[in-house]
Amino acid sequence: MIEAFRRVVRRHWPRLRLRTILLLTFTFIAALPGFGALFLRVYENALVRQTEAELIAQASALSATAALAWPAGGRVVVPHAQSPAIDLRLTPILPVRPTLRPATSTPDATARDWRRRIDPSLRLTSTATGADIILLDGRGRVLTGAQQGDDASGLPEMRAALRGRPATVLRRNPDYRQPGGAEWLSRAADLRIDLATPVIADGQVVGVLLLSHAPRALLAGLQADRGKIALGVILIFGTLVVLSGLLSRGIVRPVEALGTATRAVANGGGSVPDVPTTAAIEIQALYCDFGSMAAAIDRRSRYLRDFAHAVSHEFKTPLAGIGGAVELLQDHPDMAADDRDRFLANIAEDATRLTQLVSRLLDLARADMGETRDGAMADVTNAVRRVVDAHGDFPIELSLPAALPRVVVPQGAVEAVLTSLIENSRQAGATRAAIVGGEVTNAVILTISDNGPGIPPGDRDRVFEPFFTSRRTEGGTGLGLPIARSLLEAQGGTIKLDHNMQNGATFRVALPTSRYA
Repeated sequence: MIEAFRRVVRRHWPRLRLRTILLLTFTFIAALPGFGALFLRVYENALVRQTEAELIAQASALSATAALAWPAGGRVVVPHAQSPAIDLRLTPILPVRPTLRPATSTPDATARDWRRRIDPSLRLTSTATGADIILLDGRGRVLTGAQQGDDASGLPEMRAALRGRPATVLRRNPDYRQPGGAEWLSRAADLRIDLATPVIADGQVVGVLLLSHAPRALLAGLQADRGKIALGVILIFGTLVVLSGLLSRGIVRPVEALGTATRAVANGGGSVPDVPTTAAIEIQALYCDFGSMAAAIDRRSRYLRDFAHAVSHEFKTPLAGIGGAVELLQDHPDMAADDRDRFLANIAEDATRLTQLVSRLLDLARADMGETRDGAMADVTNAVRRVVDAHGDFPIELSLPAALPRVVVPQGAVEAVLTSLIENSRQAGATRAAIVGGEVTNAVILTISDNGPGIPPGDRDRVFEPFFTSRRTEGGTGLGLPIARSLLEAQGGTIKLDHNMQNGATFRVALPTSRYA
């Protein structure tokens, strides 16, 4: 089942760039502190509003109870309950509630009778909820509590309540003491919420209820909501695991597999693994490039192995001839002059062939090691005409368009390839040749043909092999065509033999055009 799931994931895995994977990971990690701070801010603000909502609910119930208990009776109106509106970021924080001044007059008998009726309910509610509850008469004089007889009408929340509107304010808490824990992280730890709600009976404000409570502590809230917070931590951890898996599948594991394949290829074995579908786009491109490199190394290794074998074979014959002739001359010091001259001539001939082989091998090595030159431009028409002019004693029919684009192959390489092909035609016995030019998409095509005896069908597949030649007795080295091919391939060009030729030999040379032309 797990393997089936993996196959589905690999089949539907999105193609992501390496920078995208890293950006997602680093962005998430960098945002974690911000998310944590934002969570604490939002969560703490929610705790404060929760406390405000509790005070509003208590005040609404107590206001209705107090209005019903008003001795003079009359129509009872419950103030419209306000919605929690405190925002720790925007709501102004007032200083500690100032000391109230003594009232200039005492409450009347109706207010005192009202206090006696409602005071037990207020005490029980305060004990149950922990809120400080003060009852004031319609002029703002305190009727209950330690501040009984003082005048609180100057408080801003009281002024609003005496006009019939509930009001909530944030004040500093005078009873707050800095704890030893982490409460210093909280913005609301040293605050209190004061809520003033009017009591309306018989169409007028007959009193005010002033409720005060410290908001719920941050750490206490975190403790109470630990289940939800744990779920959030699990989700964050799960996201990190997913991002780690993304990094592993997109970068780490493909790079490790490629490293293993690299060591195997370096030791002469192994193969390039398949491109992982879950890897980043750049890693997939690296796999493709590595596969091309490994194939080129393998191809070059086989080439060098075969080349070394051919070099050994080609050098063995003249060296054996020289060694044999020297041995005979040493063993027969009294050899006749004609025989001595013949052996010396053989030694000179073999030495000349070795010199020629070494020179052509150096040419082949330079051609094989040729580097692509970006921006190089050559005039094909000029190169062809220079070759034709250099072979004035050998008829060459020329057919070129009025204008050919420039190519990226250096002009010297173009002339060297054409010269090698014309010389091969002449040495094979041809009496004339033809060069026809044309243009295809992104390339110039030169077709070189002659009227010579042609190449036997059995030899056509081997003409580009190093040291293969049908004119060995005439001094041929079999390196002309391999050198020409290497010169062209170094710049992205090609040379091919036309296997469908009827008479003579025909070669097609493709020269890539320059993008700067």
